[in-house]
Amino acid sequence: MAGLTAWDAPRKELRLATMNELNQEKPPSLGAQTGGAVHRDPAQQVYWFRHSSPYINAYRGRTVVILLTGEALAHAGINTIVQDISLLNSLGLRLVVAFGARPQIEARLQESDLQSHHHHGVRITDGEALPCVCEAVGRLRTELEAKLSMGLVNSPMHGAALQVISGNFVIAKPVGVVDGVDHCHTGFVRKVQAEPIHKLLAMGQIVLLPTLGYSPTGEVFNLSCEDVAASAAVALKADKLIVFGPKRGLTGPDGGVLRDLSVNDALQHLQNLSSDTEEYRQLSSVCRALQNGVRRAHLISYAEDGALLQEMFTRDGVGSLITDDSYDEIRPATIDDVGGILALIRPLEEQGILVRRSRELLEQEIGNFIVDDRDGAIIGCAALYQFEDERCVELACVAVRNSYRKQGRGDQLLAYAERRAKSAKMSKLFVLTTQTAHWFIERGFQLGQVADLPVKKQSMYNLQRNSKVFVKNLD
Repeated sequence: MAGLTAWDAPRKELRLATMNELNQEKPPSLGAQTGGAVHRDPAQQVYWFRHSSPYINAYRGRTVVILLTGEALAHAGINTIVQDISLLNSLGLRLVVAFGARPQIEARLQESDLQSHHHHGVRITDGEALPCVCEAVGRLRTELEAKLSMGLVNSPMHGAALQVISGNFVIAKPVGVVDGVDHCHTGFVRKVQAEPIHKLLAMGQIVLLPTLGYSPTGEVFNLSCEDVAASAAVALKADKLIVFGPKRGLTGPDGGVLRDLSVNDALQHLQNLSSDTEEYRQLSSVCRALQNGVRRAHLISYAEDGALLQEMFTRDGVGSLITDDSYDEIRPATIDDVGGILALIRPLEEQGILVRRSRELLEQEIGNFIVDDRDGAIIGCAALYQFEDERCVELACVAVRNSYRKQGRGDQLLAYAERRAKSAKMSKLFVLTTQTAHWFIERGFQLGQVADLPVKKQSMYNLQRNSKVFVKNLD
């Protein structure tokens, strides 16, 4: 039951990195500030560095598309964002940075005494505006390349020697005439040339994608940066799309940040937003990317120092994580799932890995089961038995179909089981296993004794099976 990498797990499970991290209290911050000076604790720096290794291993070689809006580039925190991008590159991530230029284009038009024209929130780029657009985008690209080239001895990017490439990777087409309004040189992404970008990423280079696209007829089109980022993520089959905005993420009804959403949740949230807002543009592009093969998207704030690193390298993150769940769903089992569960566990029962269950018993206990449902097929299952007096839960009957192993299905079932146990105010999760001890050890379980089991479970312990006991604290 080989599990999924830290990369593939849901947010809270992604950040449950190691057994030590699970069983220890959170350490204090890296530095304490006194009288304006920050004093670093070397022991805490070592702690955080060690516990970052699961993420480093998981992210190496992954393709990530990052969107920096024009507002993000104009913000005072852009220098630290660039430093964090440099750090991700040094960790082996394959990075594509799309960037916008709306406020910079607006400023350039004002300098030229030209008025901005929009239709339904979309800029109309006529012949007079196009040179201003090209100048603003070109200046931003130069400035961003300069920032990514920084390597001063006293800067975090010392020795990075980043290679940054930009070019005609985006093929565009005109928006045309909408509601009788000619959008002139405003366009849509027609195609992102993925193959040359992949070659550059394989060489460790960062690829910049401006909001300019080119047509086979030799024309230049002004594009939406959200369209460029989403289209690039889809074409490159990116693992993540990370979008910087003014807020920490999506705002829930209570005013707090919505941490974890499915695509369906995000689409429902989209209905409550005005279509001419930045939040709408970003969320709609994210949903389009997720519906077309991108696995995860993050919405974070460019105004929060270190948001990129916190979102990717800490347990709970700081922004909104949106995931594609169109085919996979882990849910409570129903009586209709009995046949699929039996087909799944029979081979493991015959091998002696699982205790044999009759169909009648399974039907009686179906309320204790959870299943991994992939497009109507049961590809994984687990059972949870609560012992309320001792505030503990037994995780039993964990099984994943052979063809879906080594994809992290077991981890997802375990994560769901942990959430369910915690919501029931349980303090401990335990398993009895004969052949999968290491799988559980690697996921934070510790070897226990029969005496650690609930009293009722001790009386049912099968000495002939001689199962090992593993326990994981949930408090």
